[in-house]
Amino acid sequence: MYARKPEWLKLKYTETSHSEVSLLMKRYSLNTVCREANCPNLGECYKKGTATFMILGSRCTRNCPFCNVESGCPLAPDPAEPEHVAQAVEKLHLKYSVITSVTRDDLPDEGAAHFAQTIRAIKSLCPDVKVEVLIPDMHAKPELLDIVLGAKPDVLNHNMETVERLYGTVRPQAKYRRSLDVLRYAKKTYAAITKTGIMVGLGETEDEVFKLMDDVLDTGCDILTIGQYLRPTPNHIAVAELYKENLKNIKKRECKKASATLQARPLCAVLTTPPKRFYAAAYDLHRSRQYRPLF
Repeated sequence: MYARKPEWLKLKYTETSHSEVSLLMKRYSLNTVCREANCPNLGECYKKGTATFMILGSRCTRNCPFCNVESGCPLAPDPAEPEHVAQAVEKLHLKYSVITSVTRDDLPDEGAAHFAQTIRAIKSLCPDVKVEVLIPDMHAKPELLDIVLGAKPDVLNHNMETVERLYGTVRPQAKYRRSLDVLRYAKKTYAAITKTGIMVGLGETEDEVFKLMDDVLDTGCDILTIGQYLRPTPNHIAVAELYKENLKNIKKRECKKASATLQARPLCAVLTTPPKRFYAAAYDLHRSRQYRPLF
């Protein structure tokens, strides 16, 4: 049986809140992770004229059981997509753009060149816009990471997603240490601002979260986001716990590198939403923690 979400997770949704961004995405034949993953923040973000662009198609070559993005055999990348993303960024008058993708294990460069072209297209058309890229692990191959980082994104993001023990269940085609290697390489080789995120509510323990935090901080990572996992459909991995209150113990935890930024997202981007209803997780660390600006 598909469990109902508690009342404290519900937010009001208005049908017109995302029409402008939706029309723009259709005009340029673009995908957003907001739509493909059925993100519960979609209406709120679209209303503010923001979106996370998802390049390299809408089908992923991996099949993570928490994620609502379609898995299967992807189409060839659209060579016009980098310019179309840049044009959409310009039309939306964005000051900060976020570019992610499906995983493309089928491509020789796993989509690295397409990422680089998109970064350069945005910076050429909108030189004042900051660009964050949320990349797959690309098997932590230096020659592929060099292609992306050589285009000089303002932030290099790669999500750890969960604690090491749960990788076999939550990220069966990924490796915990490999993801750490991506973050470490970006920081060590390019001194890039690095960012990662995890979901909680999958059955992890507090000690496992603390261990992950220390592992991430050991890579030199600048930003760690923590979001509540919510089940997209009954076919996805079940929620083990809902965190209604602030993660007080994690907030108070003294990590090895106190200079790192700790933030928490109010929700996770893998939740599907019934018509005209959004849900949000009810914890939010950033209200009670000081953290330094990145730019």
